[in-house]
Amino acid sequence: MSSKPAVSPKVGLAAAVAAVSAGAILVRLSDAPSSVAAFYRVLFTTLPLAAIAAWRYRDEFVRIRSCDLAFAVLSGVALAVHFAAWFESLRWTSVAASVTLVQAQPVFVSIGAWLLLRERVTRRMAAGIAVAVGGMASMSLGDFLGGVAVGPRPLYGNALALASAVAAAGYVLAGRSLRQRISLIPYVTVVYGVCVVVLLAFVLAAGHPLTGYTAREWLLFAGLAVGPGLLGHTVLNWALAHLESSVVSVSLLGEPVGATLLAAALLSETPTPATVAGGCVVLAGIYVTAKATPT
Repeated sequence: MSSKPAVSPKVGLAAAVAAVSAGAILVRLSDAPSSVAAFYRVLFTTLPLAAIAAWRYRDEFVRIRSCDLAFAVLSGVALAVHFAAWFESLRWTSVAASVTLVQAQPVFVSIGAWLLLRERVTRRMAAGIAVAVGGMASMSLGDFLGGVAVGPRPLYGNALALASAVAAAGYVLAGRSLRQRISLIPYVTVVYGVCVVVLLAFVLAAGHPLTGYTAREWLLFAGLAVGPGLLGHTVLNWALAHLESSVVSVSLLGEPVGATLLAAALLSETPTPATVAGGCVVLAGIYVTAKATPT
């Protein structure tokens, strides 16, 4: 654990959760292609961080080992896939379903750590994973079978949200130990920089224009960068240096709640009973898994 910071990590964590809760709403308000919104969200987050890194942390970049750099690049690629899949999922399914399913990251982190790192999965962790998976199935199929789902293609959107959660788990696993050896600003600059390049490749491959958007769209891109980006995920990375990872993971369960309330208030999007019931089960499973995971 790092020395005591000037700002309480718990206060920073609460502010970060509030900031990331607004992310899904901003994506839904944007009319730009999802990959373009994701690209500018990460680009506008990265630019000020890169300027700070070049000014104050230039020497640290030279000291980053090649193996650490490789894992940082891998982490950045996984982060790009996470953003691309999640932003697109919000086009097809409800905010409540998308944000809840993407928060299943701790479940996939535990599974990935067991498969790739041979870390032990306790009975409590296994129970949490089973509960979360059951909730995901209930959430994804309940609305569809009932014929009252929110979104044009909820099953497809839910599948994208789950793919995003798997990619987010890869991002966490790839960068798991790097924050212990690399300062926050150099770390996120490298990871976000790689993420920007990969997202740019997605945009160009899809043939989407990079310019020609309205002032409203540019404000939404900037809002995504300042809110969920700088005040959200960057602060979460900072909090990980001062709090147990399980505390941060569990705190993020507030994002689906906040995003769902904002969607109801600002988008008039009320989740169906199946989404609410399945979401509660998913969050319960994630909570059990996160609390049982060693830190």
